[in-house]
Amino acid sequence: MTLLWIITALWAVSFSLIGVYISGQVDDTIAVTTRMFLALLIFLPFWRPAPWRKSLRMMATGAVEIGLTYLFLYQSYHYLSVPELLLFTIFTPLYVSLFSDLLARRWPRQFWAPALLAVAGAAVIRWTDLSGDYWIGFAFIQAANACFAFGQVWYRQQSMGNPLPHRARFAWFFLGAFIIAGSAMLLTADWSKLPATPVQQGVLLWLGVVTSGLGYLGWSYGSTKVSAQQLAVMNNMLIPAGILVNVLFWGGHIEQWPRLLLGCACLAAALWLCRKRTPAPSRST
Repeated sequence: MTLLWIITALWAVSFSLIGVYISGQVDDTIAVTTRMFLALLIFLPFWRPAPWRKSLRMMATGAVEIGLTYLFLYQSYHYLSVPELLLFTIFTPLYVSLFSDLLARRWPRQFWAPALLAVAGAAVIRWTDLSGDYWIGFAFIQAANACFAFGQVWYRQQSMGNPLPHRARFAWFFLGAFIIAGSAMLLTADWSKLPATPVQQGVLLWLGVVTSGLGYLGWSYGSTKVSAQQLAVMNNMLIPAGILVNVLFWGGHIEQWPRLLLGCACLAAALWLCRKRTPAPSRST
């Protein structure tokens, strides 16, 4: 659990780094592909061959948990502020519980009430400023949450009986992430938005080597040492940490605190309702 706390603090800083120095200045797909390439370079020396089915599963896990997650995440920065983006990651534990149940072949029930309550909480936060752009951003961050949650649960499941050490798995893991991000870059990149300044290049170097490479290795390894329920809880610890970092160090501003608190209450109630009515995931996930 200690390792998960360390990675949470690391990622809390990274959200603001992306919002301040990368989003809108460097093309999203170029930024994501650069991060995946740098992380892949770290683990290539540890690469080991594996049966083709296991190799494809590890690559697919990386493609979903990191590649697709980051592609959706970077898009959401165009529509949401950093505090809003962090706030809406509160749904990730719902997805962790959902996918844990589905992969354990337990059909989750009564998810409609929490989902509606969660959407209501999102509406309360910006009720006077709801727009198509706002909901597009909300949809992007939910897609990122779902991909990240599915990848975590799937990685935990694959870790059972896998003789490869984590550092060797992550060579395959980031290869899959690099392929999906690189494909998106080749198809859609705006090549006029390259990381041109030393600050942008330094931030991407940090995000690729430390946040993505070492951070995801630590998180994925830590996720295998805790229960699925503990993992779901830790996914939400990033929210207060990230908002605090953004407000204290990057001048983030929260308007309408009462509305924000009411929206948070609705989101928290959705999370509590889902956990109350959903059987606790077993350790076999």
